[in-house]
Order: sequence, then C-alpha cells, then structure tokens
Amino acid sequence: MTDIDKWLEDSWNCKPITESSVRSLCNMVKSVLVDESNIVVVDAPVKIAGDVHGQFFDVKEMFKQGGGIPEGKFIMIGDFVDRGYNSVETITLLFCLKVKYPDRIFLLRGNHECRNITMLYGFLD
Repeated sequence: MTDIDKWLEDSWNCKPITESSVRSLCNMVKSVLVDESNIVVVDAPVKIAGDVHGQFFDVKEMFKQGGGIPEGKFIMIGDFVDRGYNSVETITLLFCLKVKYPDRIFLLRGNHECRNITMLYGFLD
C-alpha cells in the first residue's frame, strides 16, 4: 500500500494523518495542481458541489450519493474549510482524492482558502 493509499483510507475514516504526512500530501497536491491548467474542460456527467465548510460527513455522503470516485467526476467549487468541526479532515480527504484521481476531481479555491479568511474563522489556528 502506498502512502497516498494509506492516507486516503485514514482520511475516509476521519482518522488524522501525521503532520509530516500532511506536509508530504500538500507537496504532492501542489505538484498536481501546478501541472493542471487554469481552465479545465470537464466532460459531463459531473457532479458539482461547494461550500462544504468542514462538514466532513456531508462530503462523504455527497461522494456516496454521487457514485464515488473514480467512477464519478466531481467539481468542488471552494470553501472547503472553516465553520465545521472537521476542516482538516475534509481538506485532507479532498487532497488525497486529487492526488490519487487527478482527472476525476477538480478543486476550485474559494474565499475560505485565502489566508485572511482562514485567520478570521479559525482554520489557520
């Protein structure tokens, strides 16, 4: 089992991964996102969701209802963190999915993925 597979399994079960693993995951997802165009053509069918705000269990349910990954394609339109109790788990899961299935999930940054908003609502802490 690769690191990303283990992290994805742990993330799906709402188990935290180590800080060093989070750092590695961030570097991996950064590499994927840097290679992705600013404009991405996504063929239908695709599910679109956004403003999940750390509602981890709602995100899991959305994936289940939407057919899951890699079977389905998903566009996540931002505001992944803040307000909910599971912001770290939510973004960890989404990052794991993006690394594992880069052509099945697309992450658009919302205002809650900006430093000043995460400072205001607590995710930065």
